[in-house]
Amino acid sequence: MDTEQQNQQYESDARPVLEGPDIARVLTRIAHEIVERAKGADDVVLLGIPTRGVFLAQRLAAKLQEITERAIPVGSLDITMYRDDLRMHPPRALARTDIPGDGIDGRLVVLVDDVLFSGRTIRAALDALNDIGRPRAVQLAVLVDRGHRELPIRADYVGKNLPTSLRETVKVQLAEEDGRDTVLLGAKRTSPGGE
Repeated sequence: MDTEQQNQQYESDARPVLEGPDIARVLTRIAHEIVERAKGADDVVLLGIPTRGVFLAQRLAAKLQEITERAIPVGSLDITMYRDDLRMHPPRALARTDIPGDGIDGRLVVLVDDVLFSGRTIRAALDALNDIGRPRAVQLAVLVDRGHRELPIRADYVGKNLPTSLRETVKVQLAEEDGRDTVLLGAKRTSPGGE
């Protein structure tokens, strides 16, 4: 079965836990929480973790701009070379790191990702961030927190807490990448030879 067939099978077996309006609503709530906690968001910089975290960061920046009536710097942070599982997976293409012109030094950086699971992606993001500058503080915003942390990392802003088993997967689809907005919960698929 090729990858497209596997995706179609997964989508037919998975159940949606968030749809487009739900995602828009939780991003609006997160934006308000950021403004409240940052006391106005004057020094906030959003950095999305590719791929879907970048789109979520851009959407959050637009919502923050509606609330604060000022442009919020937004960029992306590639963590590929900072991952601790590089040797366990096939080589992957590097994504783009795009830091806003004023940088991150002395700023409140909000890392944005789609799903928080083991915490290893965020650990890699913190390492990558350390090589770029010295923010005043770092916070984390995620669309879905599915639990099962392996590292002592928690999100400051969560769209939806979604308790899962390790036999389940969470798949986020966003219009910019996938043509629709949804979060799917389904059974983990194993390949014929195992995982």
